[in-house]
Amino acid sequence: LQSVTEKNIPASHVPPSRTNEHIEGNMSAKEELKDYSQNGAVAKKIASVTPYFPFKGIERFYDIGGFLKHPEIFQLVVDVFVARYKSIGVDSIAGFDARGFILGPPIALALKKPFIMLRKKGKMPNSISGKEYGKEYAGKDVLTIPRGSVKKGDRVLLIDDLVATGGTLSAGIELVKKLGGVVVECSCIVELKFLNARKKLDGLGHKDVPIWALMDESILTLDGLKSKDIDTTDYKDDGEAH
Repeated sequence: LQSVTEKNIPASHVPPSRTNEHIEGNMSAKEELKDYSQNGAVAKKIASVTPYFPFKGIERFYDIGGFLKHPEIFQLVVDVFVARYKSIGVDSIAGFDARGFILGPPIALALKKPFIMLRKKGKMPNSISGKEYGKEYAGKDVLTIPRGSVKKGDRVLLIDDLVATGGTLSAGIELVKKLGGVVVECSCIVELKFLNARKKLDGLGHKDVPIWALMDESILTLDGLKSKDIDTTDYKDDGEAH
């Protein structure tokens, strides 16, 4: 006699318990992909392909190039921010030079809002310069913003890939406020909690500006040099001082 397997039994004849398990499993997976909470299911999925390397003298330099290689993961990143700021409401999105230029435009397009580049001094014409600020790890710099890009009362979202000490964020906040805008939030994928950017912003008079990050360093555990899925042949730290 030919054996009968579940795969050639009509779906209507499969025991209800089996079909229910399958449906519940699919629903659970879909629900997880809608979990946009900090360090939640979506954050962990993104973190699973975001490696760190020793780079620019930093022991753990987090590389967003990891998730950019996966279009479906990059789309999840965009979806998280679009959902959050569609609800909160913004007039424009300003991204920091340079990785904020990768994240900001697709989010701005999805929300149908203008995108503003916050560039280093000397890189953009017809711009207004801010004050000199201390960069995240070392050195000084000056940010600029396009003249006329922010009107009085505009609700502006600041976005970057990562917040460390808060030096760059504070420079962006000051520029937006200088033009009469309101910074709705400083938003990023990763916040390095141990560096306490919140304390720095408070000390500079920006207690009114929230910081929101999808995840912190506690779930970023992918060591780029140890992963079998990442080619690091002849790897060396050849980054310029950050």
